[in-house]
Amino acid sequence: MNESRPESMSSFWMPFTNNRDFKAHPRLLVSAQGMYYKDVDGNAVLDGTAGLWCVPCGHAQPKIVAAVSEMVGQLDFAPTFQMGHPAAFDLAERLMDYTNHKFGHVFYTNSGSEAVDTALKIALAYHKARGDAGRTRLIGRERGYHGVGFGGLSVGGIGPNRKAFGPLLPGVDHLPHTHNLGKNAFSRGEPEHGAELADELERIVALHDASTIAAVIVEPVAGSTGVLIPPQGYLKRLRELCTKHGILLIFDEVITGFGRLTTPFAVDYFDVEPDMMTTAKGLTNGTVPMGAVFSKKFIHDAFMEAPAGIELFHGYTYSGHPLACAASIATLEVFKEQGILENAKSLQPYWEDAVHSLRGLPHVIDIRTIGLVAGIELESILGKPGARAFAAFKQAFADGILIRTTGDIIALSPPLVLEKKHIDELFGKLAAVLKNLD
Repeated sequence: MNESRPESMSSFWMPFTNNRDFKAHPRLLVSAQGMYYKDVDGNAVLDGTAGLWCVPCGHAQPKIVAAVSEMVGQLDFAPTFQMGHPAAFDLAERLMDYTNHKFGHVFYTNSGSEAVDTALKIALAYHKARGDAGRTRLIGRERGYHGVGFGGLSVGGIGPNRKAFGPLLPGVDHLPHTHNLGKNAFSRGEPEHGAELADELERIVALHDASTIAAVIVEPVAGSTGVLIPPQGYLKRLRELCTKHGILLIFDEVITGFGRLTTPFAVDYFDVEPDMMTTAKGLTNGTVPMGAVFSKKFIHDAFMEAPAGIELFHGYTYSGHPLACAASIATLEVFKEQGILENAKSLQPYWEDAVHSLRGLPHVIDIRTIGLVAGIELESILGKPGARAFAAFKQAFADGILIRTTGDIIALSPPLVLEKKHIDELFGKLAAVLKNLD
């Protein structure tokens, strides 16, 4: 791999990036190992975000690297339309075991965005298969992030992600978000206030009638919008209401899945079971793109009652790609063999205390933590929303730590293989950045 600066950066149109600003002052990563990246100048950068929430086992895990290397020489590609390969079926069984058989089936995609659009399509097709084709309405949540497909954008609730792309899908409504700075600031774990916001689903049902609603989709913990943690009892109440009205409940666990909350999934942390669950990111430790939709058995079985033939006209060229399957199988083995979840659980109190030690620093108006994830909200500069946190991001990178920002919120989600020394380094440097922030 070339570790020098590229001769030109003009041709790459970068995603979710201020391209002009970046290309004037680029931040280029050339290698990664364990908890650290190395930039093009040879500087170590502590990964405080697990890449993009997607590297729970740390970078360059030897077992995962070896599994992908072996598979690419054995089977570089195999289609899964009307044929298959053993690793796809092996992985599916292992994933069912990893969920403790809360789900019955898995449908492979290549990303979280594709997983969301797949889950929404399955929800619509499920109701039609049961003779309930009037259920076409989808319910998301304000400030929700469900990827960048037209389905995910439609149920998502982050304004800048939506406003350039027209009316999106029809027949979509949104629950209110649960963020309440006035009542829940500086929460540790689930905040006390706001469970009643789940009852807004009753208002939506009264407005549209339950017979028109196919599914509700929410992130158990909203990540990309700035770590919004559900109030105590909120998700359980949402489950009860969906069951009451015959509405499918989908958890978007693209971020929370695979250990982020110190449990396999948020399903386990909150003890609430949705009908479907979308995943990606940590599924392969970020090594090869892959996503997946986990489905309850009753949903799958509704399709199998149709006349013989293709039951679901949906899929992707790279669904169940051999390299992705190899990476995911190895990732699950690393989780078990290295005690990744156990390490995360043991460090959670130390992590939480370190995050909340930033309280009282300049411009910090809220801190919220759950599992090994944190949101640090900064007071916005008048007329310049997001500018303060972005300045913190730039300075942090220069000082050797990688953080993530959305608006004026700093989000932290390190690899789960971290040690106390990494927590000390991350928050020591971040505190210095915040103390000197304009």
